[in-house]
Amino acid sequence: MRHFGFPVAPEQVSGFMQAVTLLGPRSMNDIHEAALATLAPPPDRRDEFEAHFQSHFYGSTAAVVEGDSDEETRIKDDGGASDEASEVVRQEEGGELASSAERLSARDFQRDGDGLTAFRRKLSAALPARRSFRTVRTHARGKLDLRRSLREIVSADGDIPSPLLRRRQIVPRKLLMLIDVSGSMKLHTSGYLKLAHAAVQGADRAEIFTFGTRLTRITSALRIRDRDQALARVAALVDDWDGGTRMGPTLLAFLSVPRFSAFARGAMVVILSDALERGDHAELEMAMRRLSARAFRLTLATPLAGDPRFQPATSALRAILPVLDDLVDGSSIAGLTEFILSLARPAPAAAAIWKRVS
Repeated sequence: MRHFGFPVAPEQVSGFMQAVTLLGPRSMNDIHEAALATLAPPPDRRDEFEAHFQSHFYGSTAAVVEGDSDEETRIKDDGGASDEASEVVRQEEGGELASSAERLSARDFQRDGDGLTAFRRKLSAALPARRSFRTVRTHARGKLDLRRSLREIVSADGDIPSPLLRRRQIVPRKLLMLIDVSGSMKLHTSGYLKLAHAAVQGADRAEIFTFGTRLTRITSALRIRDRDQALARVAALVDDWDGGTRMGPTLLAFLSVPRFSAFARGAMVVILSDALERGDHAELEMAMRRLSARAFRLTLATPLAGDPRFQPATSALRAILPVLDDLVDGSSIAGLTEFILSLARPAPAAAAIWKRVS
């Protein structure tokens, strides 16, 4: 199903296997019903699903429509086996610098200093905080820890000198960075990945993905302390360096995997991209609205904003501007580090700022 463009998450695969086990299975109909219930093919593709089911289990190939692998948004998870969950995307025209054509290539990153030591040291304390549902012991300004207090009363023969309290922990919010590695962002990719490595090293909970024509999770590779080794691992993981871009479909593919979309819930989401979406931007607008609904703060950092004459004038930028919390300059690593360290401070919405500027 993934090969033919059905978005199937790893959790759905395990659910399908568990459903088959619970049903026996006593017949092929049990397997068919388990697949419908857990893999959830879209209603408009039900006939196609039936054809693939017949082909896989009965060997019937007459009704199978071959998928075009060049039009699939493939997902790679560096935490384990690669997930090639995909969504069918359209080849579209428009955009002078951007392309949706897939081109697979490799990258080699130059070894140099990054100047991000201070950023790594300050990041964890600078991120916005939230109250966790986990609690810790406290001596004041907390709620009564009834279970622990009762144990103390029993051990002290009915006497307890002072109430025992607990309070909810204060933890930094997650940081999620989505980095555009398409050809139009080639000049900035190296700097962005060095920034991402510093973020993973400095924050307790940071997640990093790259996207172009494919979506790749690179967090585990960036956890390697040595930056050069980490970037070498990333270079081997990512397949779509300097190729085309399908921003809308890749973000929708990210949201289609429950484990990935959970990373965005309550997080500071920073998208590093020029947002030069080709043709129809409906998928990009849908993905950004869904991300905005999950995220605590949604930021688009575009290097195009480094030009003093820049305005969010493209149809794609005008469509997503109302759901953005920030639209900032992404042309300078120094400026990006300063912005990320200021995320805990409130700021006007992106639409209000750019309305005043224009």
